[in-house]
Amino acid sequence: MFVEIVFEGPPIDRDEVEEAVETAFERDGEVTGAGGGMGRCHLDLDIAEGVDPTAALARLRGVLSALGVAERATLNVSD
Repeated sequence: MFVEIVFEGPPIDRDEVEEAVETAFERDGEVTGAGGGMGRCHLDLDIAEGVDPTAALARLRGVLSALGVAERATLNVSD
């Protein structure tokens, strides 16, 4: 499963979000790309095969909530 995470940049730094996502997913996923511009940032998260998609998205939303960016984030999910 692939998840593009798009969120407003400030007040949080994209690198801080990337680090938190990588820590939360360890072997269950990998950030494979990142970028930013025009006040927005994005991270590309590749979820490992065999990981429950519902649980993975709940985990990701929990990380984003803890960082205070969940309300300003959009998750674009594809297989």
